[in-house]
Amino acid sequence: MHAFAIAFLASVTVGGLAWVFLYPVLSGEKKAEKRMASVAKAEPVARVARHQRSRRDIIENTLKEFEERHKKTRRPVLSVRIAQAGLKWSKRQFLLFSGTVGLVMFLAGVLVGAGSAASAALAFAGAFGIPRWLLAFLKKRREAKFLSAFPDAVDIIVRGVKAGLPLLDCLKVITTESPEPVKSEFRTIVETQAVGMPLGEACAKLYEEMPVPEANFFGIVIAIQQKSGGNLAEALGNLSRVLRDRKKMKAKIQAMSQEAKASASIIGALPVAVMTLVYITSPNYISLLWTDPLGRVMLAGSAVWMFTGVMVMKKMINFDF
Repeated sequence: MHAFAIAFLASVTVGGLAWVFLYPVLSGEKKAEKRMASVAKAEPVARVARHQRSRRDIIENTLKEFEERHKKTRRPVLSVRIAQAGLKWSKRQFLLFSGTVGLVMFLAGVLVGAGSAASAALAFAGAFGIPRWLLAFLKKRREAKFLSAFPDAVDIIVRGVKAGLPLLDCLKVITTESPEPVKSEFRTIVETQAVGMPLGEACAKLYEEMPVPEANFFGIVIAIQQKSGGNLAEALGNLSRVLRDRKKMKAKIQAMSQEAKASASIIGALPVAVMTLVYITSPNYISLLWTDPLGRVMLAGSAVWMFTGVMVMKKMINFDF
């Protein structure tokens, strides 16, 4: 009887253990729980991955749009170049100015007795060279002023957004507080947005009026934030830090290249200075260069070679980054 009771308890114990450990495996409950757990964990991951993919697609599409737009505006027309120089002239006024300069140069050549060919060359330089050089000079000077004040304007936006102001109100603050040409460029953004253009596209047009990488960075950041969202203050804060680092790097490059620029200036001015001193001390000795036909050919060849050397030296000491 005692042995029978022990056998009965042993069988009950084995059956209970089998029920606890083997039944979930045999019935598939454990597989179902694992599947449900995997599905529950995979759903947020898939959702996050889908969200990241969509955000990445938005950024890629925005960058492609900017690239295509800049390909179209790589060679701006004359009216755009006039606007980039900060002039309020129309295309007709600029052409009239170019023609006037060409006519004045032609008359100056005739009056000094330079000959018809030389007068025509002076007229060509006055009509096509000097006005376009003036546009390039004014454009470069305007871009330098813009880059000097642009990081401060971005900081105004960052502080305004952190304080809870809308982005458009921050841009309006810049139109009243920042110096030119930042003030006028951001006023154009505000006016363009007021007529119905989305703010991201309005900021992207800043690069068309001010073709510098910093303006391109700003337009890309605003356009991406308007499409995909995100922390605008953090993005613009990073942009402001990048702009200031680029400004410091530019100043450092200019300081390091001053020695090379001084050497190039001395080398370029040395032949003219020596020629002037020789003319002062012995005018009959050097006057053969413009009185004798062979001397004029030699003088013209020397001028061409000197101009080529100056352009090569300028290219060597002009750093782009």
